Amino acid sequence: MNLVEDLKWRGLIKDISSPKLEEMLNNESLTFYIGTDPTGDSLHIGHYSSFLISKRLKNAGHHPILLVGGGTGMIGDPKPTAERAMISKEEVNYNFECLKKQATDIFGFEVVNNYDWIKDINTLDFLRDYGKYFNVNYMLSKDIVARRLDEGITYTEFSYMILQALDFMHLYQTRNCVLQVAGQDQWGNITAGIELIRKKLGKEAYGFTMPLVTKADGTKFGKSEGKAIWLDKNKTSSYEMYQFLINSEDTKVIDYLKTLTFLSKEEIEALEIKMKTEPHKREAQRALACEVVRDLHGQQELDKAMKITDVLFRGNIQDLSADELKDALASFDTTIVNDGLPLVQILVDAHIASSKREAREWISQGSIQVNGEKKTDPDWIVSKENALFENKSIVKRGKKNYYVIAQ
Repeated sequence: MNLVEDLKWRGLIKDISSPKLEEMLNNESLTFYIGTDPTGDSLHIGHYSSFLISKRLKNAGHHPILLVGGGTGMIGDPKPTAERAMISKEEVNYNFECLKKQATDIFGFEVVNNYDWIKDINTLDFLRDYGKYFNVNYMLSKDIVARRLDEGITYTEFSYMILQALDFMHLYQTRNCVLQVAGQDQWGNITAGIELIRKKLGKEAYGFTMPLVTKADGTKFGKSEGKAIWLDKNKTSSYEMYQFLINSEDTKVIDYLKTLTFLSKEEIEALEIKMKTEPHKREAQRALACEVVRDLHGQQELDKAMKITDVLFRGNIQDLSADELKDALASFDTTIVNDGLPLVQILVDAHIASSKREAREWISQGSIQVNGEKKTDPDWIVSKENALFENKSIVKRGKKNYYVIAQ
């Protein structure tokens, strides 16, 4: 398969601005950009597919530029339902530096900041040099704007489209950047940039979008129990990311393998067959987790994630180092309990058991472990002195139900 055929097989092209772009992607070396605003100090797994497609293009001989919007980030891309909260200049700058380092370290992309060229444009020049090229009716027809009209949209948000178009034209003029790549929700902004370049410069630029990665219920992929899965291993450990991916839905895991890994068509189709014939082995999910964690954090972090997973499955918590314990404990919610109480009371106070009767039954059946040791005495005292790590203890019920308590 050529590049475009591979991208289409993986389901990575949603909209494309011109049929000519397919031939250019296959046969030329293009400079292109992908953008993100510094609304946080780390990218998350939802960004990952967009950055991977840029890496795919880079591997095919194209030159990627990552634009981190230090300027547009002070305004915020319109959300479908409400205006984004404004963040301070200091926070924007801090987030920019964090994202620049992360993108450079993980993906090796050149990073630019649109604040560098937006900051010197005064209001009159903005209106004369850019605003006059935008028809309000054209802007209102864009999906993200149209969806906000009933609730209302501020002029600040409304102007975001012009700023992003301005970015495209600036990179076209200064870096011969002829292509913008983004998620499907950015199609209106991409085409606005293409139109600005055509009207103001008389040149042709291009764009294509990728479908958003979603879960089976249609919601965005990238959160576990409401928490974002960050690419920064200090915010989301490799173990947490591994667990998130290995628990992917059967109905979506093959799509994720196509979108989030560099495994070949033959390798993915072989995993699809195994998933249908031996779904209990979860080989497709395991391959997904291994490929993503290895690509983001390296083999050593993957080995650590797999070790923690194996130890927690077997229950031999004592086999974990302090560093591994820290990662393991971070993946569980922690309940604060009083120090020096009997185990039977702790199980109730930590909402592990619904009653002392139920707690005593589990203990007598040998179903409860504390810090890797089976406990059969309901009056055994749980205290800071016998905690596992930083006044924290791990309670295990049955084969795979873990709870962290802190005193």
